[in-house]
Amino acid sequence: MRGEALHRATLALWVATTILMCVAIYLVFLYAPDERVMGAVQRVFYFHVPVALMAFLAVFVVLVGSAGYLWTREPRWDHLARAATETGVLFCTLVLLTGPIWARPAWGVWWTWEAKLTTTLLLWLLLVSCLMVRGYTHDRDLGARLAAIVGIVAAVDVPIIYKAVDLWKGQHPVLERGGLAPAMSVTFRFCLLVFLLFFCLLLLLRYRVAELEERTDLAVERAGAR
Repeated sequence: MRGEALHRATLALWVATTILMCVAIYLVFLYAPDERVMGAVQRVFYFHVPVALMAFLAVFVVLVGSAGYLWTREPRWDHLARAATETGVLFCTLVLLTGPIWARPAWGVWWTWEAKLTTTLLLWLLLVSCLMVRGYTHDRDLGARLAAIVGIVAAVDVPIIYKAVDLWKGQHPVLERGGLAPAMSVTFRFCLLVFLLFFCLLLLLRYRVAELEERTDLAVERAGAR
């Protein structure tokens, strides 16, 4: 019964995310006006900022799952941390891909080693390290504990990224409150909602996969023991 309800919820979330993503694309390219200075390239903003916020949210979930596993050793916390780590890698990768698309016309270069970009790259490397630690450790519990420690370190990097411009200045733009036109604000908030739903969908699907992987591994171990 629980599995059936979860399946229906996942399906509903999938449908809602797909429909709203189509609406978001319409808003970004047809509803929101061009920015006066940067023109059409500014539209990357509606994807770049939401995926960055989802990457931060993923790291927060990694922190919760990692701390929960280190405290209780219960597999469900490790499943949550693992699902959030993989989701975080995806969104952090999108941040690093969409950022240069916006930076090239604005700064004249694809990449510059300014504080916010460098610390974001560091976050991506830490999240990938979590996955590598799991992949190269044969002991499941040891791999989960090491990944949890790296995940907690990754979480420390998030506030550093957020305050990087204030701490070290740099070229990265800062969005001021009230700085968006009404149509731009509506589009941005809608895209933020859509990417939040997308994040929840990916996290839920990956969590379920982690549960199935554990059941399969246990079944194989029991079969081998016989």
